[in-house]
Amino acid sequence: MKRARVIPVLLLQNNGLYKTVKFEKGKYIGDPINAIRIFNDKQCDELIILDILASKQNKDINFKLIEEFASECFMPLSYGGGITKIEQIEKLLTIGIEKIILNSILLSDLSFLELAVKYYGSSTIVASVDVKKNLFGKYNVFSHSGIKTPELPLLDFLKTIENNGAGEIMVNSVDLDGMMTGYDVKLAHAVSEHLSIPTILCGGCNSFENIQKVLSSTHISAAAAGSYFVYHGPHRAVLINYPSTKQISEINS
Repeated sequence: MKRARVIPVLLLQNNGLYKTVKFEKGKYIGDPINAIRIFNDKQCDELIILDILASKQNKDINFKLIEEFASECFMPLSYGGGITKIEQIEKLLTIGIEKIILNSILLSDLSFLELAVKYYGSSTIVASVDVKKNLFGKYNVFSHSGIKTPELPLLDFLKTIENNGAGEIMVNSVDLDGMMTGYDVKLAHAVSEHLSIPTILCGGCNSFENIQKVLSSTHISAAAAGSYFVYHGPHRAVLINYPSTKQISEINS
């Protein structure tokens, strides 16, 4: 039986921790280092950090800051944002990042994925794809960095990524980002049944029961979330939380 993975996703913007709603309206949450320390204490499975402005604004990666994150983090740490060169991947791995997350570059230069896998192996490379429903309810690839993707069918693109060597695929629902209305289980089924490599689902999580449902009723490998792990209560007070070891073990039982 697969082991359930539950992954917080921290969004980095101008060196601070932010949370978005449908990829817009970034709200300042606090200091990323403090968040990492709390997740350490809560014995988090692994952690994902995404710089949401790096590709959109063509910004350089803040390697010094990422190295601080890696040195503080006791769990496996994945990073994505602004990665367009093999040398950047080399440096990120050297300073302690375990997995590299590619997103925008997949739409502009898919051959970069093949090159990254060739140099560092598929287990190191996670392909992150943002998805949005069109007016007819069909899932299409969405580009947060502004690259045009006119009606690019999601499942076809995911299969292409898998065939190009990605070791894992992360699917982010734009429509559910920050909404806390529950995962898109239909999307989870469609993606996980279409691919043979591990898949991470992100967007919409609102409860531990929601995590249990998506992991137990689909072939999704990991449930990721942002708002659920940093907000508490109806007024969304900032309070970092994470399921207990006992809760996660119950998913696996």
